[in-house]
Amino acid sequence: MGRWEPGARERLVMAAVDLFTEQGYDATTVAQIAERAGVTKSTFFRHFPDKRELLVAGQETLSRLLVEGIAEAPGDATPLDAVAAGLERASTAMGPATRELAPRLRAAVAASAELQERDALKIVSLAAAMTAALVARGVPDPAAALASEMGVLAFKRGYAEWSEGDRDADDELAGHIRVALNELRTASASLG
Repeated sequence: MGRWEPGARERLVMAAVDLFTEQGYDATTVAQIAERAGVTKSTFFRHFPDKRELLVAGQETLSRLLVEGIAEAPGDATPLDAVAAGLERASTAMGPATRELAPRLRAAVAASAELQERDALKIVSLAAAMTAALVARGVPDPAAALASEMGVLAFKRGYAEWSEGDRDADDELAGHIRVALNELRTASASLG
């Protein structure tokens, strides 16, 4: 594949996940990722500062969509309803390709302490983005932080259920996240 062909960013992510799974994160070089993706090393560095950033490639988009969904929620929405609107918006960015990649990505992260650390930072960043969006709506900080953490937990649970589910099913991520958030609402109400 020539470097002028479209989709270099996506090919780099796929190549990296495959190589991380096959030979481990530490043993994989940027040159190997670029070669597998059919691009040059300089093309790699135009898209990513280092190989660690490949696995959080969509984080900025995900954060932006979460914030937009929260900001556009109806004015009378509860903090959790606003978070649900953000999660709904963010789930639109994840389709069949994401679902197919998820098990390999999970395996690559599980095999590397460095990638586990980066994944944890991603989750913290998403919660912070949602908290800031809720505070901007006038939600007091403790409630905003709690709603955001519940949103992150719902996202993680829904994403895991969706990505581990039947690949031939037409179900969308949003439905799994809604179910997870509703389960968490019920669970939190029972805490007293």
